[in-house]
Amino acid sequence: MTNNVPRILIVGAGYAGFYTAWKLEKHLRKGEADVMIVDPLPYMTYQPFLPEVAAGSIEARHSVVALRRHLKRTTVVAAKVTGIDHANKVATITPIAGEPYQQEYDQIVVTAGAVSRTFPIPGIADNAIGLKTIEEAVAIRDRLMSNFDRASMLPHGPERDRLLTVVVIGGGFAGIEVFAELRSLASSLIKSYPQITFDDTHFHLIEAMGRIMPEVSLKTSEWVLKDLAQRGAYVHLETQVTGAVNGNVELSTGETLPSDLIVWTAGVMANPTVVRGGDLPVEERGRIQTRADLRVGSEDEIVEGAWAAGDISAVPDLSGGGVGGYCVPNAQHAVRQAKLLAKNLVAVLRGELPHEYFHKNLGAVAGLGLYNGVFQSGKLALKGFIAWLAHRGYHGLAMPTWERKWRVLWGWWNNLWLGRDMVNLSTVQSPRYVFEEFAARPRPPQPAEAPAKKAAEKKAPAPTA
Repeated sequence: MTNNVPRILIVGAGYAGFYTAWKLEKHLRKGEADVMIVDPLPYMTYQPFLPEVAAGSIEARHSVVALRRHLKRTTVVAAKVTGIDHANKVATITPIAGEPYQQEYDQIVVTAGAVSRTFPIPGIADNAIGLKTIEEAVAIRDRLMSNFDRASMLPHGPERDRLLTVVVIGGGFAGIEVFAELRSLASSLIKSYPQITFDDTHFHLIEAMGRIMPEVSLKTSEWVLKDLAQRGAYVHLETQVTGAVNGNVELSTGETLPSDLIVWTAGVMANPTVVRGGDLPVEERGRIQTRADLRVGSEDEIVEGAWAAGDISAVPDLSGGGVGGYCVPNAQHAVRQAKLLAKNLVAVLRGELPHEYFHKNLGAVAGLGLYNGVFQSGKLALKGFIAWLAHRGYHGLAMPTWERKWRVLWGWWNNLWLGRDMVNLSTVQSPRYVFEEFAARPRPPQPAEAPAKKAAEKKAPAPTA
């Protein structure tokens, strides 16, 4: 980086971070600023596609966007930001290889996103899996398919039932979508496993509240519950998980559900590594305090040179529809905030005033497995196939870059005629297992005294009768 132009440091290359960098490349004049984006992963994950990746309806690689391919004028750094000293405008960069170092900046954009928020429930940390990364989605898919292989070789009994039981914890959009998608995948798998019937599979979703999907109307959520029940997927409302030791999911009702696949989707929290490792102001829920113009600070005070957007930020919802007065953490807000943030940052660099973020929620759309979905916008509710088309249409268009759109659309088109891709690649998690099994190894060295002892035995006279 040169020293005579402003240095912009973007922390996190998720949806908000990628879009900020992408739009800055469009709005900045050549040589007007240097932009650096820091993330340990070389790609941005389009998280709304994770349930379909878990169900094998979308190729995992098509659900991510390669940073280096699409950010041509941005310096991409494979590292984590583990400290922010904004008082001195210095960030601590911890690369995936090498020693940590200090990076100076003039403007910082914090878009480090969110991680799964869990509670200290016994067994959850050891046995459950989240749904925030592409790796988790792939692992969920492969685990379910591997369990079908294993169960097909076992007689009816507790172990077989455990392998064919899926438990999802959390009844928000992410939980309901992955729950319905996995039910759809299991129904497809049954056709290829004559040893397994529909009634052998068990799907349970646990929700602590009295309803699911608060983003839609109560009537729509009740329709989803009925639809899931008809497909053999059961939702336990007003129920809490009290333990998951050794894969035995214990419920507050006293029921126990043995399961080999436990998916946790019960909430998210702002990335604690970035939030706790810096000196930027944080609100009571652990998010960076952000103004409506996406500058860090409060209504009365601005933290000059600091910006935030996406799930890590507490941005006031001027439309009046936010929870607690703030924008809810979803992709719809993240991308729109990022686009405005890029414009506002450039405006401030040029001595102009930034604009406030205002976005009225367009609605909510969810996929519930192949050819089934739900859509809610105001009082308008669509269900079934038409809602599924709306779901795919919206997210197909929302996927950034035409290169990625075409890969997703082409995959959907192929699946329409060829069916769901049900290849199980769980062994990629231990790719050397075949090589290690058959690789020749040197023989262990013989003890040093063995040759001398053998020579002495040869020289000794044979015993006489």
